[in-house]
Amino acid sequence: MKAIRRFTVRPVLPEPLRPLSDLARNLRWSWHAETRDLFQSVDPGHWAAAEGDPVRLLGRVSPARLAELAEDRRFLRRLTAVADDLDDYVTGDRWYQQQGDGLPAAVAYFSPEFGITAALPQYSGGLGILAGDHLKAASDLGAPLIGVGLLYRHGYFRQTLSRDGWQQEHYPVLDPNELPLVQLKEDDGTPAHVSLALPG
Repeated sequence: MKAIRRFTVRPVLPEPLRPLSDLARNLRWSWHAETRDLFQSVDPGHWAAAEGDPVRLLGRVSPARLAELAEDRRFLRRLTAVADDLDDYVTGDRWYQQQGDGLPAAVAYFSPEFGITAALPQYSGGLGILAGDHLKAASDLGAPLIGVGLLYRHGYFRQTLSRDGWQQEHYPVLDPNELPLVQLKEDDGTPAHVSLALPG
C-alpha cells in the first residue's frame, strides 16, 4: 500500500538537552571524536542502530531516557563542554582569520557530491570523499569555503540478490527532514534563492 502522507516526528528535548540538537545539525560531529562519544553515551544501543547518525539517534531515544539525561549532572557537564567547544569553533578566529586583511570573504566550491559522513549520503566514491575532506579541512582552518552541490532525492543504492541469484538495486528515498540539514532562509522566513551569473 502506498503511503498517503508522510510525517517527520522530531523529539522534543528537555531544556537542559537542547544543545544536542545544535550538535546533531552541525556536521563537525562526523570528525570530532568528543561529540561522537557524547552521542554514543546518550544510548549506545540506539547509537549503533542509528549507524552513528545523531539526528536518527535523537528520534529513537525514549522520553524516559531523555528525562534521565536531563537530570544527570555528569552528562550535562560533558554536554556543556562539547557545546561550548562547538561555539568557540564556529565563532572564534582560526588560521584563516589570522592571515590579515584582503582575503576573500567566501569561496564557492562546486562539486556534484560531498562525502562528509554516511549520515548524509550525497556521494558515491572518491570525488565525493575528496570534496568532503576539503570542506572538513577548510572548516578546521576557518577558511570560508562554501560547498555548492546537489541534494539528491535518492541515496546511493543498496544491492541484494534475488532468489534466482540476480543482482537487485534498491534506491532509498531521502527525506531532507531526516538528514543533518537545515534549509537556508531569508530574514522573512522564505527559502533563500541564490543566482549565479555564469560565463557564456
